[in-house]
Amino acid sequence: MSAAHPSADRRPSSKPLRGGPALREMRWWDIRPVLELEQELFPDDAWSAGMFWSELAHSRGPQATRRYVVAERDGRIVGYAGLAAAGGLGDVQTIAVERGQWGTGLGARLLTDLLQHATAFECDEVLLEVRVDNTRAQKLYERFGFEPIGFRRGYYQPGNIDALVMRLTVQA
Repeated sequence: MSAAHPSADRRPSSKPLRGGPALREMRWWDIRPVLELEQELFPDDAWSAGMFWSELAHSRGPQATRRYVVAERDGRIVGYAGLAAAGGLGDVQTIAVERGQWGTGLGARLLTDLLQHATAFECDEVLLEVRVDNTRAQKLYERFGFEPIGFRRGYYQPGNIDALVMRLTVQA
């Protein structure tokens, strides 16, 4: 995993914790409930169904370059995350957690799953973009060893919000 994260052995597992959400691979039938959560959390720049279909098309089989996972509790999706990988570089595409699950460690569990798959995809680095005004997410990424490396001006539209670009060096 990451040499930058000294407590990697204490990261939450991908198994349910005392009634917590279970993580599993995202499938096509999850797109509708994921879109509902996407609209709730990101109403101005939510992904479309076509974007999720396209990502899932690259997540199966021997040539897979994507990992998408959902967190499910009591038959309901309460979080999801996705990673794209190519040429030794991983890119966290999305992480979302239902507001009622904030502060439970679910975001960390989703990120742990993505980073485990970044290692399996033989990624040397993982990048991500996060809104400059999303300090909650920035703190999560910093706990995992991500470091700021730059900005993308006006990245989030239509609000014209800047993105902070962060990077993690992954070591197997």
